[in-house]
Amino acid sequence: MRVNAIKRVRLLRRADGYSVQFAVQAERKCEHIETGSMVGIDMGLKVFYTDSDGFSLENPRHYRKAEKKLKRLHREVSRKQKKGKNRKKARQRLAKAYLKVQRQREDFARKTANTLVSSHDLIAYEHLQIRNLVKNRTLAKSMHDAAWGQFLSWVKAYGIMHDVPIIAVAPQYTSQDCSGCGERVKKTLSTRTHVCPSCGLVLDRDENAAVNILAKA
Repeated sequence: MRVNAIKRVRLLRRADGYSVQFAVQAERKCEHIETGSMVGIDMGLKVFYTDSDGFSLENPRHYRKAEKKLKRLHREVSRKQKKGKNRKKARQRLAKAYLKVQRQREDFARKTANTLVSSHDLIAYEHLQIRNLVKNRTLAKSMHDAAWGQFLSWVKAYGIMHDVPIIAVAPQYTSQDCSGCGERVKKTLSTRTHVCPSCGLVLDRDENAAVNILAKA
């Protein structure tokens, strides 16, 4: 690599030490093997996403799994004397625990996005206003833990690399409309099964939404 190819250098300090990032201008292209498969995905909290083929990916819940340990580390920090060496060490342990959760989310998002894009020729998703959704105090923690935005950013990035169309569709009525006949079937958030009184279609609520998302795309 030529020295003049480096566009930017960043020195980063994180809980586990220092690192240096070198930014270079490059174009990354992947040879995409066509699969003939197009898919719609419905993002969720119970499961991470459900696709239009009926596949559901479990939500890893990295923060929820680490929450007990994080609370204990927070208590350890609060018990230490301010400006003392032990408090500094306790804060560092807490920061490392948060950093681990952050890296777990990043790793999951990248690997899941890469698998999704490399195995399909078109991907459709709901264009959700995530910033508005996290204002719901009841669901905010779970939404932050799911990190939909981070995942979708990687889906779009891998879509460019693989030259796979990534299409955002309007989210209105994707869960309410029947994917079989188009009949609008009203549901509450607690209703997990779509049952159409018009055509008799019975389907998981999220799979029904994913099929509608793909159809919109």
